[in-house]
Parts: sequence; structure tokens; C-alpha cells
Amino acid sequence: MRFQKLIKSWRLVWLFSLGCIAVLLWGTIVATPALSRDVRPPVSIPPVSIPSTIPGNNAPRSVWDITPVPSPPPIQLDIPIPAPIPRTEIRGVWLTNNDLPMMENRTRLRNAMTQLSALNFNTLYPVIWNSGYVNYPSAVAQRYGIQPFVRKGSDGHDILADLVNQAKSNRLLVIPWFEFGYMVPQTSELATAHPDWLTETRDGGQLSNGPAGEVAWLNPFHPEVQQFITELIVEVITKYNVDGIQFDDNMGLPREFGYDKFTRSLYQKETKKSVPANMADAAWVKWRADKITAFMTQLNKTVKSQRSRAIFSISPNYYDHAYKLTLQDWINWVRSGIVDELIMQVYRSDLNSFTAKLNRPEIIETQQKIPTAIGILTGLRRRPVSMSQIQSQTRTAQQRGLGVSYFYYESLWDDAPEGVMERIAGFQSLFPTPMIRS
Repeated sequence: MRFQKLIKSWRLVWLFSLGCIAVLLWGTIVATPALSRDVRPPVSIPPVSIPSTIPGNNAPRSVWDITPVPSPPPIQLDIPIPAPIPRTEIRGVWLTNNDLPMMENRTRLRNAMTQLSALNFNTLYPVIWNSGYVNYPSAVAQRYGIQPFVRKGSDGHDILADLVNQAKSNRLLVIPWFEFGYMVPQTSELATAHPDWLTETRDGGQLSNGPAGEVAWLNPFHPEVQQFITELIVEVITKYNVDGIQFDDNMGLPREFGYDKFTRSLYQKETKKSVPANMADAAWVKWRADKITAFMTQLNKTVKSQRSRAIFSISPNYYDHAYKLTLQDWINWVRSGIVDELIMQVYRSDLNSFTAKLNRPEIIETQQKIPTAIGILTGLRRRPVSMSQIQSQTRTAQQRGLGVSYFYYESLWDDAPEGVMERIAGFQSLFPTPMIRS
């Protein structure tokens, strides 16, 4: 009996001990911080900005080579988004008359080409037409008697020929830039030799003021003007091993012009109406824009007949400005297939305003057809631009699958807020890998 009581007492002690141990273990678990448990705390993932058009495999690593995170569920969209077309990213720079001291010196030019290639640029747009003069030995200019000099390099060499050779050895495309288009100084030999080639405003004036100062305008509707420009373009395409030709906003006409005698007569002959007094009259704007389109179409055919793979490049302003103010109906140039690449100029410092122009429907449409890029201002001699602004604008373009071209070479690292090495490092971060254009 005593033994049975002892066993019963022992069982009670044993159960009591187990209970105490359980209570102690539970308290330890509750009191232990969450990170010591085999339970992961919630992770806060910052929002990631995804561009509306995702680039292809050529997107820069700095944007897309990120640490993988769990993918969210697929988003169902009601509006279909066109699939992006993989294209080689344009990484260009314009070479202006300000850059002539570099271009005229063989050693400086060679160093510049080597450096641009090392920074993974791939396209050059050297000026060949500025202020009524060409920047190469031109039989056409001599025949028309518009240039009393021949621009040569420091040792008498052909600047454009040397540039093409140096660029090719560094795998850079060369697309000469017909910068001034129809624009010409009134005092130039061209304007004084051919006064009938100049167009006028309604009050008979021949001048306008802009970034190039006070200039006159060749009449884009005059067949002799068209022939002269065609001859210059054919000369460059056939004489040099270039990759194409580029025209910018000056290959349009300010809408206040077109009131010269020749154009008035042509308009009345074709429409049976007098030229409207209102320069913004819709029919009058369209008639002139269509004439410019017709000449660009013919110019494209001529270029392709001489060099079938030549890139017919344009660099206009955004479309509303281009069509309404300078009579360039460039979206229809794209739609008709006469343009091989487009670089839209967006020279502004405010990022929101800059981005708004990149999101315009005509840019999205153009991207689906041809290589498309944005012209970015890297500085002027009296208006330096910071590297941070250049980087933010470039990355905004890249995130939308757009290339870039910088205006202009000298301002890439000279007359800049930062030192040369800091500017070079900035461009290295934007183009970390080569992107060769064929």
C-alpha cells in the first residue's frame, strides 16, 4: 500500500515538472525576438519605375541588369501595346563649326575619334553646310560661284575625307549634316548672286531672327534652289564614303515666309486662289508643307539612286512645332518610308517638359518603324549644362527604347560645370557596353 502511494506521489511530481518545463519553454518562445525565429519578416520593396516601351537586348546594363525579385502577377491591359522592335541604339554627337579647330587638326581629330569610340559612341553628324558655305572642296560650290575659298585642314588636307577615314577605323558611322538647310546669311555670296532665290514675308521682308542671328531663307518651292541643294547632296554622297545624309529643322521654312512673287504665282496657278493674308491659314500651311514633302521625297530617291544603303536622316523639332511653325510634315515622311532614322530635338532643362515630348504618339509610332533618338543639349559656350541633367535626360530616353545624339562635341567636356575626367566618367556610365551600327 505504501509502495503504491509512493508511486502515485512520484507520478504527480513528474507531471508537475513537465508542466513547469512547458510553461518555461512557451515563455521563451514568446519572448524571443522575431528575427531569431525561423520566420522571415515582411520585406519592403521600393517601387520600380517601368518604362512604357521596354527596350530589347541592347538596353544599357545600368537600367536592366538588376538583382531579380519575385515577379508580380501579370497585368491585364485593355489597350494593346505594340511589341518593341529591337534596333541598334543611336549614340551620336553633332560636330559643329565650333568644332572645326579639332576637325582641321589630324592629331586632335584622331584622338577625338579614339575617345568617342572608347566611350561607346557609334554615330557622327559633322556639319557640311553652314552660312552659305560647304566644309569640303566642292566643284558644285565653285561652279555656282558661291564660295571664294576652299576650307582645308591645317596641312592642306580634305577635312571631311580625313574625318571619314578616322571614323571608319574606329567603327563610327559618319552621316554628314546639312545644317543650314534653306537658311542663308543675306550678305553671303549665295544670297547676293541669286537674289531671286530668296523668299519673302507678307510685307516684303527677307530676314528673320533666330539662334543663327539675322538670316534670309532660300525659297524651297523654287526649282533652281531644289536643283542646287540636290547637286550638293549628290556630290557628298558620291565623293565620300559616308553612311548617309542628315537634314534638320532648317530644311523647313518659317511659316511667315512664302509671299515672294514666284510662290504667289505658283499658288494661284495651282489653287485658283490668292495667297491668304493669314500665314497660319490651314490650307496655305498644308500647300507649302506638301511642297516641302514632295521635294524631300524626290531628294530621297536621288540619294538612294546614288547609294542605296545611305541613311536618310532627319532631325526636326517635335511635330506640332515642326508642322505649324516650320512646315515640316515629318510624321508623313516617316509613314511614306522616305526617312531611315529620326532624331527629334528636345533642348530644354526641365525634365518633366523633356519627358512629355518623348511620350508623344508620333514618337511612339516612329519607334515602330525606324531607329529613333532624341537630340539632347550638352551645353553651349555661354550656357553650360550639368552632367546630372545630361544623365537624367539620356536615361529617360533609354528607358523608352530611344537613342540619343548630343549637341555638340565641344560641350561634351569643354566649357562644362564639371572637370573633363568627371564628364568622361559620366558618359562611360551611360554607355557601358559597345553598340556597333552596321
